[in-house]
Amino acid sequence: MRWTLKPKPETSKIEALQKALQIDSVLATLLLQRGIETYDQAKSFFRPSLDDLHDPYLMKDMDKAVARIEKAIANNENILVYGDYDVDGTTSVALMSTYLKTRYSLVHTYIPNRYDEGYGISYKGINFALENDFTLIIALDCGIKSIEKVAFAKEKGIDFVICDHHRPGDDIPKAAAVLDPKREDCNYPYKELCGCGVGFKLIQALAQKEGKTLDDLTAYLDLVATAIGADIVPITGENRVLAYYGLLVINTNPRPGIRAILSQVEKTELTITDVVFIVAPRINAAGRMKHGNYAVALLTETEEGLAAKYASEINDYNLDRRETDKRITEEALKQIEEQKEQERFTTVVYDETWHKGVIGIVASRLTETYYRPTLVFTKSGEKLAASARSVKDFDVYNALGACSEHLEQFGGHKYAAGLTLKEENYEAFKQAFEDVVAKTIDKNLLVPEIRADIQMDLNQITPKFYRVLKQFAPFGPNNMTPIFMTENLTDTGYGKCVGADKTHLRLTATQPEAGSIVCIGFGMGDKFDLISNKKPFRAVYSIDENEWQGKVSLQLKLRDIK
Repeated sequence: MRWTLKPKPETSKIEALQKALQIDSVLATLLLQRGIETYDQAKSFFRPSLDDLHDPYLMKDMDKAVARIEKAIANNENILVYGDYDVDGTTSVALMSTYLKTRYSLVHTYIPNRYDEGYGISYKGINFALENDFTLIIALDCGIKSIEKVAFAKEKGIDFVICDHHRPGDDIPKAAAVLDPKREDCNYPYKELCGCGVGFKLIQALAQKEGKTLDDLTAYLDLVATAIGADIVPITGENRVLAYYGLLVINTNPRPGIRAILSQVEKTELTITDVVFIVAPRINAAGRMKHGNYAVALLTETEEGLAAKYASEINDYNLDRRETDKRITEEALKQIEEQKEQERFTTVVYDETWHKGVIGIVASRLTETYYRPTLVFTKSGEKLAASARSVKDFDVYNALGACSEHLEQFGGHKYAAGLTLKEENYEAFKQAFEDVVAKTIDKNLLVPEIRADIQMDLNQITPKFYRVLKQFAPFGPNNMTPIFMTENLTDTGYGKCVGADKTHLRLTATQPEAGSIVCIGFGMGDKFDLISNKKPFRAVYSIDENEWQGKVSLQLKLRDIK
């Protein structure tokens, strides 16, 4: 593990912000590192307000989207709400369909099958619309690159309204409206919405037309916050406001489907991290193991008893998914050892029996053991399909592009991608991918990095300091949980390995003239020697609260020690 320290902002800026906000220099530094330089910026950061959300009509084509939907309602057209089978897609479909159904009954939903349709808009979906007399499809979290499919639908008398957040290609589909803040010709002030966020802007615009306000729409924000967390979009600007209020809904009055998921876990208050690790995997498991429709049914159900039944089924899919990805990960690690590929620059593994729904998770798991660009292949019809995952700062999408002569198709982004190829091209591609990565990757990137925000002493960690720090949440990309570094620490002598199999490290760290604090290092039992016999050590950690027998105290959550 390599440690790096983020650059420190200018001293004059730290002092000015410290004075303006009456906070200490560490907190002022953390704010400046997040691009917050003034009292007003800090105020909207610490006190997110729905008033900070932009006018939805600033988005290119919003007026056209609203007009086309209003026309469909006026003419009694059948509307099909279409979205992908992942969390962003299924929450978007749940959001749009439940909102439209408050005004109009001829609304239905469609989620493509992961296995025979794949991501995005499919001809099968368009044919379903054709056979069932739908004349408008609202596509969410997909569609920005579906030029031919949208044209085909138009020929058949079906219009599209597209709500997407992926980067467009050279052309924009000829749809009735295309909402995508990443369009070159879109001047919308915030570019980082997820698919469900773009869907929310559309219902905001529709509601405005009816004379409603944002207060009438807060009940939908549990879905938006779930999508923001799961889709790993930056938690800045509008996303921060939507996530903040969405978490409020999740923790006070969530929809029956989300309440039913939460009743399965022992949690009183959820953070965005809990949403990512508790709610999102269950919603995702439906599309991975069965069908995304199950997730939409759960998220749109209003009757508590049925919601509990759906949540129980989805929990079973999630347990099934866990067992499957654990087994495949073990088989993949064994394959790497048998083929003596531990020292390569890439991990590329294949087995025709592996479950296509979990190969992306397995690719992520393999990077935890061998930290390098990773591809996990399985058989998909006549071809082989793979999920790619990368390491920090290495663009796996570009690397695949450099090997594209061996591929049938590929798509994705810097850190995650998908691809298909013919079986006879597998070995040639595997070698080409290894060669490209070996030539282009900075070797430092093959060692995991921990970036600490700032170095500080233990005596700076006070209840008041933590009260302000807590208000930096919700955390996520571009506003990650602050990581601190402290040197010259020793254990008070009571450090030990804890947990059922002694895999965790628990100790009380002290620093000369700085008091002491309890530390927990999950999965760090093997580092006990570094702190035994009062040896000096340094640590990188985050700060959180520990509740024990009704008493709450601050503790350090260790990320690494040296």
